[in-house]
Amino acid sequence: MSGSSSRRNFLAGGLALPVAGIGAVTRPETMGLAPAAALADGGLRYKVLGKTGLKVTTVAFGSMITSDQSVVDKAIELGINYIDTARGYQGGNCERMVGAAIKGKRQKLVISTKSGSETKQQALEQLDQSLKELGTDFVDVWFIHGKSKGAQLTDERMEANEIAKKAGKVRFNGVSVHGGHEEIIPAMIQKGHLDVLLSSYNFTMESKIDPLLEQAKKAGLGIVAMKVMAGGARRAKPGDKMSALMKREGAPLAMLKWVLRNKNIDTTIPSITDMDQLDEDMRAMVQSFGAPDEKVLAARLREIRPYYCSMCGACEGSCAQGLPVSDVIRYVSYAEGYGEFQLGRENFLTLAADQQAVRCGDCAGCTVRCPHGVRVAERVARAQELFA
Repeated sequence: MSGSSSRRNFLAGGLALPVAGIGAVTRPETMGLAPAAALADGGLRYKVLGKTGLKVTTVAFGSMITSDQSVVDKAIELGINYIDTARGYQGGNCERMVGAAIKGKRQKLVISTKSGSETKQQALEQLDQSLKELGTDFVDVWFIHGKSKGAQLTDERMEANEIAKKAGKVRFNGVSVHGGHEEIIPAMIQKGHLDVLLSSYNFTMESKIDPLLEQAKKAGLGIVAMKVMAGGARRAKPGDKMSALMKREGAPLAMLKWVLRNKNIDTTIPSITDMDQLDEDMRAMVQSFGAPDEKVLAARLREIRPYYCSMCGACEGSCAQGLPVSDVIRYVSYAEGYGEFQLGRENFLTLAADQQAVRCGDCAGCTVRCPHGVRVAERVARAQELFA
């Protein structure tokens, strides 16, 4: 990426970038429901979100850790038309911020939110609260949040989504998945009345997920990629060793371009917290992934491998103390990668009381062996140090 002055010029210039090798420009209002991406004025790319028919920019706005509404305002001004949030983000403040940003612009935007509740009553109550905070009568996509087992798509929870849809509060329903793709995706396809998959997907993940995404696409599911930055940090914080380690110049842009090259991915929701990140993500829509990007990502992988869990599931059930290891490591990444201690702690406190009480230092040796080289005991102990 270039310096601050060029970024300011880029944002001010309305994305007027030349794109080599791309044919005639297509306006979004003239696009049919073809699965391939097309270009709109200003260099925006759009895809259709599966069977929903919604046309969304291939880079959308992940608001989980955004605190500056002006960044959301600018993204909408530049043409990003899909904004993702959740009831639990920032204790409800995130939905309130998004609601303020979309006021008066709702009809041209696609909005999604999430609830991880297991019960019908609580899920529907959370949806009503989400609609109130967002200042809208409906959301375009409502996700059952953070599931990794097919059994978690219970009849009660599915009924809540169908009730909301019939009431006109939700246009389409989906599921968000951090791990357990081999269970959740077939279960979603089997259910038959789910519309969108929100899936963790980044360059560290094994290729075995690709056939599953292809199955989902063939079944008509829209596919939204999250956790595309593999660790979170995009701006190293002064004096923060872990933040500096998880940040490599050029890596965020390369990572997003890597995800966007997958034909089965309809859109992505990278977390965007400032104008520089917005600049970077907009550029990813019009730049191809190439050999220099491969080198950057290879170097980054060597750096983060001991610390970043790709949620492959290989360690499931192997902790002698019964800890959900990949989840716990994800929680510590929220604190150290995203810089969101409260988010990490809130997730940690959802663990059962006996799991919260576990201390890795009490074990004679760790029974978990990560096939990718993650220092499991070190990372889980760090979570206990931070949150317990």
